[in-house]
Amino acid sequence: MEIAQSLAVRFAKQFSGEKKSFHLEVELAANPGITILFGPSGAGKTTLLDGIAGLTTLDSGTITIGETTIFDSAARINIGTQRRNIGYVLQDLALFPHLTAEQNVRYGLASLPTAKQQELSSETMESFRISHLATRKPREISGGERQRVALARTLVTDPNVLLLDEPLAALDMPTKSKIIEDLRAWNEAHQVPILYVTHSRDEVFALGERVLILENGKITADGPPHAVMTVPRMKTVASLVGFENIYDAVVTAVHEDRGTMTCKLKDSVVELETPLVKAAPGTMLRVGIQAGDVLLATSHPVGLSARNIMAGKMVSFRQRDVMVVAKVNCGVEMEVHLTLAARDVLHLQPAQPVWLIVKTHSCHLMRS
Repeated sequence: MEIAQSLAVRFAKQFSGEKKSFHLEVELAANPGITILFGPSGAGKTTLLDGIAGLTTLDSGTITIGETTIFDSAARINIGTQRRNIGYVLQDLALFPHLTAEQNVRYGLASLPTAKQQELSSETMESFRISHLATRKPREISGGERQRVALARTLVTDPNVLLLDEPLAALDMPTKSKIIEDLRAWNEAHQVPILYVTHSRDEVFALGERVLILENGKITADGPPHAVMTVPRMKTVASLVGFENIYDAVVTAVHEDRGTMTCKLKDSVVELETPLVKAAPGTMLRVGIQAGDVLLATSHPVGLSARNIMAGKMVSFRQRDVMVVAKVNCGVEMEVHLTLAARDVLHLQPAQPVWLIVKTHSCHLMRS
């Protein structure tokens, strides 16, 4: 039975350039399993992985894997990249084009006897369902197959930690799902921490037991995907996770008896009833609403449980694949997503009077 590993990271790194400076300061502990790193471009996700792998010189801090310290600035410990036994897979797979799939997988095993190389490479290729590709070169196989070869090449060395930087970004969802299934199966047997960088909301929910939100060089949220991704704390992260409507707002009233409060959207007369949070009247917040959570009616709705009903006018609508994206001015412009059938039944026209319905718990609150 494999011994489960753990990863503990606490370090800082300062970058200074002509246009701006950037400070990365993180502290995290990861147990066996998949931990997602999610956040906007420039947040420091790749720099964090590079620091763990030893590809970036850190200013201060410590990194430990299990009981082994691989970096400690105070003790002047800095184990070289090649000796850290950390697997790292990038979006740019960097497979050797002149080598076959099997030769690529065996590349990191050159110091082992030939028989052992054959045994390990065969086992790993079988676990990632690429045994039949052994004699083919990268140009002769599909993108998903190349990704499996890249993962097998990294995992055949039995790393103590696995770092994945958007490794599936170029693949379609069915292909991603199959590779994710194989990656989970591999880690059930090997029990190592996996840090997985992605910009894909779908991958966060498909892969992670835990997600860390990284923004401006700091971890701003940490928890299960559902808890973190449905209640984003920052505007840029809210945009990434699919909140098409984000508004500045001020708390105007608190209704503790019914667990809600009223927020007035900035530069408008629109007021929304939102879930209750710890915020006194006068507090500035942001309200995020997903376009798919907004209902649209062509006559004034009655008898609804939803607390937010707003009159407005249709600004525009356009078809995007099998969905219609509508823009409605109800004091603020709000995006609404409709099915093609809904568009046809409602007979929507520009400047048409409409009503928008938003449930209280579809209003997600963020820091201003």
